[in-house]
Amino acid sequence: MKRRSTRRRVALALAALLGSTVLAGVQVNSAAAAGSTVAVQYRTSASGSTADQSEPWLKVRNTGSSAIQLSQVKVRYYFKADSASATYKFACSWAVRGCAGITGTFGTLSHPTADADRYLEIGFTSGAGSLEPGTDTGDMQLRFYQSNWQILNQADDYSFNASQTSYADWAKVTAQLSGNTVWGTAPEGNDPGDPTGPTDPPGGGQTLFDDFDYTSSSDPSLSAHGWNVRSNSGGPGVPGATWDPSEVTFAGTSGNSVMNLRSSTAGTAQTTRQTEVLTKAMKFKSGTYAARVKFSDAPESGPDGDHLVQTFFTINDLKAPMADDYSEYDFEYLPNGGWGESGSILYTTSWETYNPDPWNAVNQHTEARQSYAGWHDLVFTIDDSNIKYYIDGRLFGTHDAQYLPERPMSINFNQWLIDLAGQSSATPRSYDEQIDYVLHVKDQVLTPAQVAAKVSAYRAAGTTFVDDVPAQ
Repeated sequence: MKRRSTRRRVALALAALLGSTVLAGVQVNSAAAAGSTVAVQYRTSASGSTADQSEPWLKVRNTGSSAIQLSQVKVRYYFKADSASATYKFACSWAVRGCAGITGTFGTLSHPTADADRYLEIGFTSGAGSLEPGTDTGDMQLRFYQSNWQILNQADDYSFNASQTSYADWAKVTAQLSGNTVWGTAPEGNDPGDPTGPTDPPGGGQTLFDDFDYTSSSDPSLSAHGWNVRSNSGGPGVPGATWDPSEVTFAGTSGNSVMNLRSSTAGTAQTTRQTEVLTKAMKFKSGTYAARVKFSDAPESGPDGDHLVQTFFTINDLKAPMADDYSEYDFEYLPNGGWGESGSILYTTSWETYNPDPWNAVNQHTEARQSYAGWHDLVFTIDDSNIKYYIDGRLFGTHDAQYLPERPMSINFNQWLIDLAGQSSATPRSYDEQIDYVLHVKDQVLTPAQVAAKVSAYRAAGTTFVDDVPAQ
């Protein structure tokens, strides 16, 4: 986030020119490429109606016309829990490509049916590699069992088929590619592309919640609550621009107080004002991050066209070039393009590390080329296996375990200009980015619906700020 303009503009421009998916160490992961799709084959090696463990053996096959990264594939096997309190464990007995590249996690369906209220989601690490058209993963001998090793009933499981003891296509498991469902049919009302999930947030969880109910950037409560309004010089953005605390303001909108970041320019570095608000503490790591943000396509006043970046992100400091304990996770909206793009584009990016000079980066990103003007619910979650980004309740991108954080981070919002090349006008213009609230729940992965429920509960109780996340 702190040094974005030159490095990513050049990388993306060259990528567009060369048609490459990997350039100068920048790993590009977009939505599934045209012509990419998968099929799933299933067999069971435990065909009894009851068993000490369920054994869904699977193969994932590339039925498309282009190679796919297995790390972008998620497969779900649906089953009925043996009791409401039952918990399960996953294991991989053997796989052609090796069990180390296979992950298994359990989830709860938002709309339980007679034969399914849970699912086992199979994923792949970046080390699992890719699938060329017409090839498959080979045998994946998978199993799961109750944590207490009690006998489980398979006969009422949606995805179980006692008679399928040899591999064949099986539509009662689903597959997603880059967040898009491309295979199978889920139990009714439970499309895996809909991340609504449970709506009741789990209890506990050390939390930061701020409704941004302040009077001004100099309000003593803002600093007392752990926020810093930036005034020091430096990047990102236009060299010589001013980071101006007076342009961070607060006002009521639809019954809620919102924070407004205003950035402006008259076409020179001396007239350029940028804005940033960030936590003083770097104490945020795994868990759930959420904010409701209003992006703007058009300026509040003056001519349009500047290369603007509007953000919500977390970050820590790069201690040395290519240091392996650097972390950064971004939502970045460019309403007028920039970095080699000509139109509106939204990026989510997960960073492992980088070298500023000569430029080299290790990151993964997902993008969408469309307007995101207006209010949006932005959520990203970090657990032990991946980073997931959601926009307005829908999964936007899933990034690999390679990019998980090693150290705590700060939480940041800023709005800045990449350069002054978007237009040549000397007429003053200003742009607004608004933030309704921010939420972080330490070490808990919440669904977007659970985030909304937690925020609503705080507001119903009249709570405008809480922070019991411990210092790291």
